[in-house]
Amino acid sequence: MKKLLYIIAILLSVTSLKAQDPHFSQFFASPLTLNPAFTGLFSGDYRIAGNYRSQWQSIGAPFITGTVSGDFGILKNYINPNDIWGVGILAMYDKQGPNGAMSTNYVALSTAYHKSLDPEGNHTLAIGLQGAFVTKRVDISKMTFGDQINPDGSTTGGTTETISKPSLSYFDPNIGILYNGLVGEASNIYAGFSYYHVTQPYESFYDKMNDANRIHKRITAHAGGSFPVNGNNRIFASALFMKQGTATEKTIGAAYGFLLNGMPDDPTMFYIGSWVRFSDAVNPYVGLEVKGFQVGLTYDTNISSLKPASNARGGLEISVIYIHRSDGNNKYKTLCPKF
Repeated sequence: MKKLLYIIAILLSVTSLKAQDPHFSQFFASPLTLNPAFTGLFSGDYRIAGNYRSQWQSIGAPFITGTVSGDFGILKNYINPNDIWGVGILAMYDKQGPNGAMSTNYVALSTAYHKSLDPEGNHTLAIGLQGAFVTKRVDISKMTFGDQINPDGSTTGGTTETISKPSLSYFDPNIGILYNGLVGEASNIYAGFSYYHVTQPYESFYDKMNDANRIHKRITAHAGGSFPVNGNNRIFASALFMKQGTATEKTIGAAYGFLLNGMPDDPTMFYIGSWVRFSDAVNPYVGLEVKGFQVGLTYDTNISSLKPASNARGGLEISVIYIHRSDGNNKYKTLCPKF
């Protein structure tokens, strides 16, 4: 009960609450929710990625978010040999509240063209487009309202509350740009910018529609890179700035990759590192890459004002990426972003 009262006090102290898109601590492992310009940018034939996040389980009903995506290059024999044209599909679900009272399902198609900026294809500039179809639903039978709470704190009976539109759907376009480049012979840098909710569609479970019901645009700037250390080991670093409405996120971190099999072209690597989301959480990271699979695990250690209620516990997150590489595939010579 003390935890619940503490959370209520925090919420009451906020003058206005604005919705924020689901997000991942391992933002680098969910490329198509970060920037549609990442579509097709990887060293291989096709890529399949999945993410799962469970947040705030320590203080109540957790927020559950999951994604699965796939992308690949097309028309490889018809475009410039150093260019990449990628297409992809993404599915995401998000559940919030008791027993998942509010659920969101999201299906998106994306495409990006990566134009080579030099004869060797070591530097590319891409623009990506994404169109998403979003459906949301709220189930009031899974919720408790004030008219159901008795003086002793127990709950009983049904509610007189009604929602005129328990489900809604809309089309949601997104856009992004991305630079990726090789530095020297073995280092990589990238930087990108994405703009989600370009048309700021209406989102309301009631008939009334006004500007207060529009989804806030989400603007993201991100950058990162990798470079070799101690032979074939590598350091990977990345940073993120994201703003949506009044919510702002700033994240920075790095991981050290240990090459375990001595084969840089077919690596088995162990990763350890951490990212920090300022004024919110520290996210320790461990990962393993083997035979085209890369698995990552993070756990948010909460450092925000919610820490007394959460006991520093935040969200568990798992990512899995598989990149298929056929023999003799030399289409993608430039080092591609991993983190």
